[in-house]
Amino acid sequence: MASPLPYKPKPGEIPTDPGVYRFRDADGRVLYVGKAKNLRARLSNYFAPLENLHERTRRMVTTAASVEWTVVATDVDALQLEYTWIQDYAPPFNVRYKDDKSYPYMAITLADEAPRVMVTRNRRIRGAKYFGPYPKVWAVHDTIDLMIKVFPIRTCSDASYKKAMATGRPCFPGQIGRCGGPCSMRVTVAEHRAIVDDFVAFMSGGDERFTRELTARMTEAAAAMDYESAAVYRDRLQAIDAVLNRSALVLPEDTDADVFGIAEDELSAAVQHFVVRGGRVRGVRATTIDKELDISTAELVGHILQRTYGEATASDIPRRVLVPALPGDQTELEEWLRTRRGRAVTVQVARRGQKAELMATAHLNATQALIRHKTRRSSDYTARTRALNDLQDALGLDEAPLRIECFDVSHLGGTGVVASMVVFEDGLPRKDQYRSFGISETSDDTDSLYQVLMRRLAHLDRAGEGDGPDLDAADQQEGAPDTVTTERRKPRFAYRPQLLVVDGGRPQVAAALRALRDSSHPELAVCGIAKRLEEVWLPDEEYPVILPRTSEALYLLQRLRDEAHRFAITHQRKRRRRDITSVLVEVPGLGPTRIKTLLRHFGSVSRLRAASAAEIGEVPGVGPVLAASVREHLASPEHTAPR
Repeated sequence: MASPLPYKPKPGEIPTDPGVYRFRDADGRVLYVGKAKNLRARLSNYFAPLENLHERTRRMVTTAASVEWTVVATDVDALQLEYTWIQDYAPPFNVRYKDDKSYPYMAITLADEAPRVMVTRNRRIRGAKYFGPYPKVWAVHDTIDLMIKVFPIRTCSDASYKKAMATGRPCFPGQIGRCGGPCSMRVTVAEHRAIVDDFVAFMSGGDERFTRELTARMTEAAAAMDYESAAVYRDRLQAIDAVLNRSALVLPEDTDADVFGIAEDELSAAVQHFVVRGGRVRGVRATTIDKELDISTAELVGHILQRTYGEATASDIPRRVLVPALPGDQTELEEWLRTRRGRAVTVQVARRGQKAELMATAHLNATQALIRHKTRRSSDYTARTRALNDLQDALGLDEAPLRIECFDVSHLGGTGVVASMVVFEDGLPRKDQYRSFGISETSDDTDSLYQVLMRRLAHLDRAGEGDGPDLDAADQQEGAPDTVTTERRKPRFAYRPQLLVVDGGRPQVAAALRALRDSSHPELAVCGIAKRLEEVWLPDEEYPVILPRTSEALYLLQRLRDEAHRFAITHQRKRRRRDITSVLVEVPGLGPTRIKTLLRHFGSVSRLRAASAAEIGEVPGVGPVLAASVREHLASPEHTAPR
């Protein structure tokens, strides 16, 4: 049988040496660049049967028209060549980086005759030494104000410096004590260069030496009753302390490391790069990554390290690099970094202690950055409009889906099944119209989904009557009390949805379509979004719709799916907490206050159920007798938690 990829190399044609390969399209554009220790073994993965390939890998190899490779001597050479080609060709199927350019840096222009310290966002100043980035511009200015009290170096502009040196009159910042360069007429060019070197050394982590020297000078001046000089040294020490307090000591003082926190989903990743020098966090760099092909966290780490240190100077590469997962080519990366730094570099995972805590902080920041990245577009009207229009085109809808309802089913080991419905109008959530459903009997997720949609669709024809759909007592909305009363009616639905979205693939979409037909509403559009590959499934279609990774429509669908999942989990947890509260009320002598104390002490229902009578008895206000009653009550068969 002929290969569906006509450009597939002949058997034995691909060498087994290390090298770098490129996929090109019919126009010769490079689509993807990769490296391999064994080219034949690596490329054979791309030419497996198409049905066995990841959806996005399949799209890449079917888009390509040719593949070529270059053999190199070592794995390290392959690493370097891959990095060079990615920079040269910017292949669309490789990961793409979006640096957060909002952060300012402190820069010292070392290439100048009299280097100056300045605040800039330009990372391409020739010969400049950078520190940061800083979260705010004022934070850089405050640091510079403190630093020039200890290391008075030039702060004036180049024009002011040249004018002062030509006329012999101090620059204006020098006249008011804000500039310590040669233009202030207080130091020579050579003396100023020495001060600049101390400035850079201090910012690079040499805190202790300067603190020790200034303390000694202050002591000597005080002993000699030179109190004015002692006061100057005292002020400089205070300035140093103020700078150091802005960057808390998080690791031992001899620690130089870069810490990478990564949060990712199938299409995007956010990276937080903590620069630790002298045991202190000297800067934080933020990067957002768009992924096209399915790559593991370990592979992503390898790409990030290549990109971070590809053009870095030796002084910017630390002794230790802490990452969340070790790349497969760890040995080659360490050798590559060693050649660039001139000394050994270790790439490792922080398992425990302060390094692990700092890694957790970096990961937390990365998680928040990823959330911001995914929601930033939805807050922009133009982006929301483009998302709805793109969704209309991708799904073949007659009109843009101004109202979308998304459904998700959640359960606990097959029991405690609940479902959620979230509503987006004009690309924004309408939390007042969220609903959650309790499902008493069901056979599987598709049956649960069918039941929920039938319950929802039954009210479509009456959506404009009264205050809203009369859902079951078990059905809840976001922010509503646990008990539905006749006094508080749910707000009505403004209009029927133009699109129903279900969390899942072909089986879930088929169940939704069956519900639409059985409820006599086949005119409503429905689709499913499968989390593993982020593909969009339409009814009765053999293959999914693959939206581009930068598509606004895909981000909207992801947010809908994630919001529906969050809301379903929230409702399930409420029900579980409510269930155990009703169980505990039955225990004689256990009132509302003690129930709250128990739940607060153990933190979760599962921990309380797993606790022994002795552990329950340690809770304030619960004695051994009452603890035994609680333990016996929770252990009874009718109150055992579902699994």
